[in-house]
Amino acid sequence: MMLADLAEVTVRSIPVSDMDNNVYLLTSRSSGAQVLIDAADDAPAILDLLADAQEDTDAEARVALIVTTHSHWDHVRALAEIKEATKARTAAGEDDVADIAVPTDVPLAHHDVGSFEGFDLEAIHLRGHTPGSIALLYRDPHGPAHLFTGDSLFPGGLGNTQGDPDRFASLYDDVVTRIFDYLPDDTLVHPGHGQGTTLGAERGALAEWKQRGW
Repeated sequence: MMLADLAEVTVRSIPVSDMDNNVYLLTSRSSGAQVLIDAADDAPAILDLLADAQEDTDAEARVALIVTTHSHWDHVRALAEIKEATKARTAAGEDDVADIAVPTDVPLAHHDVGSFEGFDLEAIHLRGHTPGSIALLYRDPHGPAHLFTGDSLFPGGLGNTQGDPDRFASLYDDVVTRIFDYLPDDTLVHPGHGQGTTLGAERGALAEWKQRGW
């Protein structure tokens, strides 16, 4: 499914598994360079997604990097198969690397920027759902930014912290300071499951989220 048909990149997405995991694919129109976000499940469907994206560029589409937003099992079930099929490098938050069975080629720290042929992605470290959870930011030079948040930020609230007040406080603080204080309201949020939102649609509920503790 075409999620965003932008001037310099396209963003495609498919849901996989009974957990409605979102798999995202960014493709550079000029070079064909691609970044796949969360090879969550259903490798044949993901390979079809990659094939469909050849329509988005006149160059040869090729996966430069597979990024895992966090180490939970439901986000990595197709990672080994997709890595083998594409020969692409893998990336994940540095504090989650030890919990991902497929070796991580590129450990990501807060504000690391990956430069691909035609676009950049910035890693934003969001501690709490897992120690190394990351969001990925694409700043569209012609429109709103696109933020891929994994399981750290959804419409209506933050990711699950299993009722742990310290983990919730960590995630809340990071989401406020590293996302809401950092990016404008028109930023488009693409979460790891379900439908997207914007920062503006969620900003007014931050105090409520803090009070309820989840």
